[in-house]
Amino acid sequence: MIYKLFNTVLVAYLLLAWGCNSVEKEDAALFFIKGNLQLTQKNYEQALYYYEEAIMKNPDFADAYLNKGLTLLELGKTDDALVAINAALESDSDLYPAYLARAEVKTRLGQWNEAERDLNEISKLYTDSSQYHLIKGNVLVGKNNYSAAQADFDRSIQLSPANVEALVNRGAIYFEQKAYDEAEKDFEAAVKLKPRKIEALNNLGLLSSRKKQWKTALDYFDRALSVNSVDPYVLSNKGYVLINTGKLEEAAVLINRSLSNKMDNGYALRNLGLYYTKSNELDKATETFDKALDLAQPVESLYGYAGDAYYKQGKKDEACRIWKLGVELNDNLASEYNTQFCK
Repeated sequence: MIYKLFNTVLVAYLLLAWGCNSVEKEDAALFFIKGNLQLTQKNYEQALYYYEEAIMKNPDFADAYLNKGLTLLELGKTDDALVAINAALESDSDLYPAYLARAEVKTRLGQWNEAERDLNEISKLYTDSSQYHLIKGNVLVGKNNYSAAQADFDRSIQLSPANVEALVNRGAIYFEQKAYDEAEKDFEAAVKLKPRKIEALNNLGLLSSRKKQWKTALDYFDRALSVNSVDPYVLSNKGYVLINTGKLEEAAVLINRSLSNKMDNGYALRNLGLYYTKSNELDKATETFDKALDLAQPVESLYGYAGDAYYKQGKKDEACRIWKLGVELNDNLASEYNTQFCK
């Protein structure tokens, strides 16, 4: 599965925006500064503690609410982050970085229209912001407007050539458009900037798999797994390479581990079905492929592999039915099988 990033790196609002006029506000400011220090050092739990202390001392401290929200976002607490950022804007509707942060949160939640409204609120102020165009591109991807998204990723990279997330996401669009050379350039640029960028490593592994450069693909997937050993997509993708290099049992271990981490992973189910097909366990193969098909996810070659399992069971009519559906969905492998066996 190709990796796209809806997660971006937002910059904490580090500057104090008011003059302290009470002991309580002075204490709040000190806690805020301590929180910022911990946030920049990625000590998120400690940063959260200081921001909450700042807010207790000054309940109208919009900047502290914002940075609390950014910290919660780093901790994966997206809903709580939204509550904190909403509070920041309730305290100060002119705190424009909060609109950008809230757009990021709503993007992660798949609330594309709401995210777009926040971006529109600050569009004139952020026209030269790489992060703004990155988040806007993510929103447009979510709304399936890929050409407009690519234009925003282009702008994001033009403004900041070192924006790794924009490079990965533009590369993902190139990949889906089958512009594989351009995709590879973006992923390689991302890895050069950040060698442990798991999404870029995964995607380079997929590109190598397409070329049947199995050894190179395994190297990329192993590098990605050294960053996160339980990533479900990388585990599944490595499993696919192992199937194609005859290491079926090792592949099955990784693919099942992938599914234990993410049961609705269409690619992992496809790969497990392929494992069963290669192992001549055709009943299990067709059962697994049916689960993948029921998810209705865009999974490359799924219809081709699924029809093949049914064909090997002697169920030609069902195989041809699946392959014909695949033809309609631009599944190239299904088209090949349909032409060969379903005249």
